[in-house]
Amino acid sequence: MAVTHLQPSPALRRARVATSAIFAVHGAVAGTFAARVPWVADHVGTGVGGLGIALLMPGVGALLAMPVSGRLVHRFDLRRLVRVLIVLFCLALLLPALPTSLPLLCLSLIVYGATAGLADVAMNAHAVLVEERYERSVMSGFHGWWSLGGLGGAATAALAARAGLGAPAHFALASAALIVVSLLASGWLFSHRPEPSVEEPPAFALPSREVLAIGLIGLCAVFAEGASLDWSAVYVRDLLHHPAATGAATVAIFSICMATARFGGDWVVRRLGPVTTVRLSGVCATLGVLIVVLAEPVALVITGFGLVGIGIAVVVPLVFAAAGRLDGNPGRNIAGVAGIAYGSGLIAPGVIGGIAHIWSLTVSFTLIVVLTALMGLGATVLRQPSK
Repeated sequence: MAVTHLQPSPALRRARVATSAIFAVHGAVAGTFAARVPWVADHVGTGVGGLGIALLMPGVGALLAMPVSGRLVHRFDLRRLVRVLIVLFCLALLLPALPTSLPLLCLSLIVYGATAGLADVAMNAHAVLVEERYERSVMSGFHGWWSLGGLGGAATAALAARAGLGAPAHFALASAALIVVSLLASGWLFSHRPEPSVEEPPAFALPSREVLAIGLIGLCAVFAEGASLDWSAVYVRDLLHHPAATGAATVAIFSICMATARFGGDWVVRRLGPVTTVRLSGVCATLGVLIVVLAEPVALVITGFGLVGIGIAVVVPLVFAAAGRLDGNPGRNIAGVAGIAYGSGLIAPGVIGGIAHIWSLTVSFTLIVVLTALMGLGATVLRQPSK
């Protein structure tokens, strides 16, 4: 028998809109910074090696913040917490344009990554709350807004760079505009604190078996995402000998496919359920990577990267939703899953590069084939509890 849902209340619809806006702001900050990385590198005067070290720092900062994030979600009202943390992340965008040395840049990026991670956990905790009250899947759409925000931030940065606007002025304008959006949107978020019976999470604790299993599914997806974003352009340029513009187009197509799939992902999850959805996602992503590894025509390779984007699009939203449904402290569970996922994104570019250095980039991408296949095979850990 088909499950029917009551129409959401106006307050619930407003909370969904506000949460979407917060996700878009978070993505816009990330996209703005990523697009101006060349300016930052030139400003500091560092080469590829130094830049590579610096770009590890946001992931380090996010990982360091994960143990704190669960406690913050437990202690503070969720609406106020999201408001404060997303504003801090917007302000952190100002930091990378200030340093004139590599050590100071690394320090600023640790702070940038820490605020990003704290805001990420808080806004996903609120997204889980909204999804619970909707009583149907809406999480994928929130992450779709993150992807759209990232694309918008990158596009705006490209226009700013073309107009000759330096990163300090650009970051200041973007930060101010995004803070205004955050403050307006956060007024529609739910005020929420955990039940008194829920114990406060410890400062440091190993993830439970359930959190670890869910986190490993997220690890596979985030690894494939990070590797595709960072190496697809290099793959097309160096292995297939096509221009850099074709490589950049490959990254754009991958990102657009992932964003589009996220907006359609909730519709699929409502009809197929999370387990079947992730199984099919694993098939799609694995097929995509196999095409990348085995095909030679660049059009087929670009198609393969597009399929990878579609295949991994809804997995991370489903992972966060599953973590929020686990017994115990939701903030701690979401932080645990986020920590595993961030760790995967942190090591992915280096692992792919290391394998490519020893063997070849084609061989390194076979690791992604294994991970996306395991992602699909392990989908049963996302099974929703029976009511």
